[in-house]
Amino acid sequence: MKTKKQIDMLNGSIWDKLLLFALPLAASSILQQLFNAADVAVVGNFAGGEALAAVGANGSVINLLVNLFVGLSIGTNVVVASFIGQKDEKRTSQAVHTSILLSLVSGFVLLVVGILFARPILEFMSTPEDIIDLATLYLKIYFAGMPFIMLYNFTSAILRSKGDTKRPLLSLMVSGIINVVLNLFFVIVLHMSVEGVAIATVISNIISSLMLVYFLMHETDALKVEVKKLYMHQDILLKIAKIGVPAGLQSTVFSISNVIIQAALNALGSAAVAASAAALNFEYFTYFVISAFSQAAVTFIGQNYAASKYVRCKQITKWTFLLSSLSTLCVSFLFIVLHEFCIGFFTNDPQIANLAYTRMYIVLSFQIINMVIELISGFLRGIGYSSIPALVCVLGICGTRIVYIYTIYPTITSYQNLLIIYPISWIITALSLTFIYLFIHKKVYHVSKEAGC
Repeated sequence: MKTKKQIDMLNGSIWDKLLLFALPLAASSILQQLFNAADVAVVGNFAGGEALAAVGANGSVINLLVNLFVGLSIGTNVVVASFIGQKDEKRTSQAVHTSILLSLVSGFVLLVVGILFARPILEFMSTPEDIIDLATLYLKIYFAGMPFIMLYNFTSAILRSKGDTKRPLLSLMVSGIINVVLNLFFVIVLHMSVEGVAIATVISNIISSLMLVYFLMHETDALKVEVKKLYMHQDILLKIAKIGVPAGLQSTVFSISNVIIQAALNALGSAAVAASAAALNFEYFTYFVISAFSQAAVTFIGQNYAASKYVRCKQITKWTFLLSSLSTLCVSFLFIVLHEFCIGFFTNDPQIANLAYTRMYIVLSFQIINMVIELISGFLRGIGYSSIPALVCVLGICGTRIVYIYTIYPTITSYQNLLIIYPISWIITALSLTFIYLFIHKKVYHVSKEAGC
């Protein structure tokens, strides 16, 4: 089932293959985020501060509604990778077609929910009155394209399962360029506001997802997609759900805590909302580097664990941690040093810019701790332990943030004191996950009677 586009994860050197997998994946995620960053930059410079805040206010809402289903795509990645590791072409094909159909169902569910509940959710979050109409308009148009967003996430997960991260990157390069051009055309030429950048984002998502569907329909191995084979295989769906639902619930609860933080942020005014919207882009970029190595760990370990190559699993763990640490530190440091240049892309308002700098300093300085959380979660999911990191992260990150917002923060209300909860919650969770991982690592070591996984 190996093709020229497939990375051989079961044999040979590790570090170079991890980079070949992770770097295009990180670049793909960054390009995907650039869809939103382009929206933020264009409206911030050409449509004003209210439009910038309106687009920025939607980030946590979008994540809240989509993360459960994006978590299912992680399940797709693990399940397809394990069947590839077992060289089971029939089951691989069934998993691919189940995942494609699942992505479409998920997308249409999100389309309906997003459009119906856009404004009530924004009102619940205390979105400022001067931006709520624009924010609602942007959110409804964005969710109209949700079937294609889900289709992209699942098809890219399928390709990643065999080590192909280059074609998802190619699709996003093409659609990303189109997105930026359309943003400028709709806002500058047609004088549209948030609706223009939302429409541009939907069109670009349609293009990227359809490109990946085209690639899969022209595969020559078990990943080939055929319309007549689209069927929801119940046993495979359950396997995907077993891995994906805990990961999705973890992300969903994260989003709930972030919605609560966003509500507190909204209470500080539209300038604080706009500043966070600008700075958040660079947190996303750094996180995508972390996430790329985490997904590399899931996929590489998933294949090797299924093939009973336990010693190689341990080597993958070490190399992933080393490469991810170096990458995270470099990217975080670069953004902090170039903060004025970076924020300049999004706003020329001195008040908004200074608040954005503050967020960058506080959050980016601790991204290395977040990296530990993501990598350990990836290691555990790769060997089938998906519920444990989900539970720990829910309690450690989300629980800490919610308790802080409703108890300590009201007594010391300020922009800086709101942001400090991010590193505090990461530190608590990273320590907890490390102890649990060492315990499970030892358990797997004894079961396998080899050098560990």
